[in-house]
Amino acid sequence: MLNIVIFGPPGAGKGTQSTKIIEKYNLYHISTGDLFRSHIKNDTPLGKRVKSYTENGLLVPDEVTIAMLKEVLEDNKAQVNGFIFDGFPRTVTQAEVLDKFMAENGTAIHAVVALDVSEDELKARIEKRKAIENRADDDQVKLQKRINEYFNKTIHVLPYYHSKGRLIKIDGVGEVDTIFGAITTAIDNASIGK
Repeated sequence: MLNIVIFGPPGAGKGTQSTKIIEKYNLYHISTGDLFRSHIKNDTPLGKRVKSYTENGLLVPDEVTIAMLKEVLEDNKAQVNGFIFDGFPRTVTQAEVLDKFMAENGTAIHAVVALDVSEDELKARIEKRKAIENRADDDQVKLQKRINEYFNKTIHVLPYYHSKGRLIKIDGVGEVDTIFGAITTAIDNASIGK
């Protein structure tokens, strides 16, 4: 089993690269944002808990997120070669919780792919994406808040994974296929998850 966390600020290319990684390695994509929305839409017990937090502007507690991840892992592990996590973990505490959860399920996070892109490049990409896709989450105020959140909080998870020898830093500027080639070379050379 191969389990990867994809890391990077908004506009770094996580979605584009995730799609290619999923296809190459037959992984299942786990986006915590998608999970939250699905549970809320389907009015599940976990969805009701998520809704009660988000409606009050609170972060969803780690134990609720892990409960959702556990469901996904159980439901899909027989059909795929592993998982790619997008949007989780966002803190060192969450990374520790995720490591513990994966170990309890007889596996681990094998690699953390961090796409390195400057803030100026991110803003340029988002402006271009906004003009093409008109995504609601590309609103300038929301976007700046998400970029700040990444550079002020989320980025601190990277030293945690570096200390465990699982961090793969990739230059996220350039042609999509070139970046993808660098990612797969790093994963394959590390013999991760084998």
